[in-house]
This record gives sequence, C-alpha cells and structure tokens, in this order.
Amino acid sequence: MYRELYQQAKAVMKFAYAPYSKFPVGAVLLTADGVMHTGVNVENASSGATICAERVACCKAISEGNKDFEAIAICSSEGLVWPCGICRQFMYEFNPEMKVIIGDDEDHLEVYELAELLPKGFSL
Repeated sequence: MYRELYQQAKAVMKFAYAPYSKFPVGAVLLTADGVMHTGVNVENASSGATICAERVACCKAISEGNKDFEAIAICSSEGLVWPCGICRQFMYEFNPEMKVIIGDDEDHLEVYELAELLPKGFSL
C-alpha cells in the first residue's frame, strides 16, 4: 500500500505550480475509508501565500468531509522530501499516529509515525 501511495504522489507531482522554487512536490493522503486525496505545492509571488502539497491534500479531504487521516506519501523532484513544520503541526491536529511515507524512488521508501517527526506536537 505504501508503494502505491508513493507512486500516486509521484504521478500528481507534475501538476505542481512551482515557478519560483522549481521544486515540485506531490502528496497523496489516505483516509480511514480507503480514499486517496491528492495534493501538490502551489507557490505564489507572495511567498507567504504558498501552500504545501501535504496541506492541499489534507484540505481536499476535509472539504469532502473526511478528517480520519491514516497515511500520507510525499514525493519531490529532488529525492527525499520531509514535511515542513507547518505541515507537521497541521496534520498532527488530525492524527499524530498517521504514517508519513517518503522516498527517492519506489524501491527506497521510509515510513515514520508523524509523532516521530513532530515530538511534543500540540493540540487543543
């Protein structure tokens, strides 16, 4: 399943809008009901308005009524890519135990629990 998620993240990466960084990222979020939600990074001339692929996928899931996150796979054009701090905290809100899958190709995947990547994350 992790390999399939990673392959889907790689496939959607081509839709990224990254004219400033030239660093496209694709993500696929798996929810508890087995649905995959895709996301890509979307940059903006006002860099603060840029949104990461992980949060795009999460927002798509939430906008479709699903907040039960199980796993997310992330792929970049430059090998291993880790979720940024904002994305880690954003996802932590929904499931600190969700799996985060990264890799530099389908044959080299690393899987972590989100809480490992954001120790002592917070929620209300």
